[in-house]
Amino acid sequence: MCRWIAYEGTPIPLELYVTKPKHSLISQSLNALEATASINGDGFGLGWYGDYREPGLYHEVRPAWSDQNLRNVCRHIHSRLFFAHARAATGTGVAHANCHPFAYGEWMFMHNGFVAEWPSLRRSIENLIPDALYPCRAGTTDSEAIFLAILGAGAADEPVAATARVLGHLEEMLRLRGPENQLRFTAALTDGDTIYAFRYAVNDSANTLYYRSGADGTVIASEPLDKDRTLWEAVPESHFLVAESRKLPAVYPFVPS
Repeated sequence: MCRWIAYEGTPIPLELYVTKPKHSLISQSLNALEATASINGDGFGLGWYGDYREPGLYHEVRPAWSDQNLRNVCRHIHSRLFFAHARAATGTGVAHANCHPFAYGEWMFMHNGFVAEWPSLRRSIENLIPDALYPCRAGTTDSEAIFLAILGAGAADEPVAATARVLGHLEEMLRLRGPENQLRFTAALTDGDTIYAFRYAVNDSANTLYYRSGADGTVIASEPLDKDRTLWEAVPESHFLVAESRKLPAVYPFVPS
């Protein structure tokens, strides 16, 4: 399973969470402690907000630990909101178009999880993407398809409700294929101002998700970035977290519709 982090708060260099901590995202890409696979080497990506409304993106198909440019990039880029993602592929190819985070306009999304029966469900799930958004479908992952479907379901007005509608459709598709089919959805979605982080699963345990809030802002991660677990709160299964400027993060139940 993939590893990712998201940050919202005072502008900081990306290295403070991506490369410098004891158990940084680079460290997790080689030695994840709370994942089904300890190695996450199928590509890496950054997404950050700066002077423009839409995010900047950096994708690399090499593993994070072998990307010689990554440490320099993270040292010099400062951002008030950014995503970082180390990928462990679940059946789709290692390619730039399949690296997270994905972006469209001001929106950005990354995902840790999978949809069972993806090859046979791909066409049905892609049918959830409106025609106007389908030309933006660049890769082959279930994650990108879900992102575009969420945008098409009304994320601009109701991001949580749009996500719940798409997850409801996915659950129904899986149920029709077989009652034991699984889905894992630990994901982050943002419009550049607010982060919505979800932890959900069907017929399985949801992938882990933690957050830590301080004077500078809120960091959300697949697993803690240091050994002091007392500073980190776990997001419960079937819940989502909202992190926005100048507010404490809040956690709410998540129920697909």
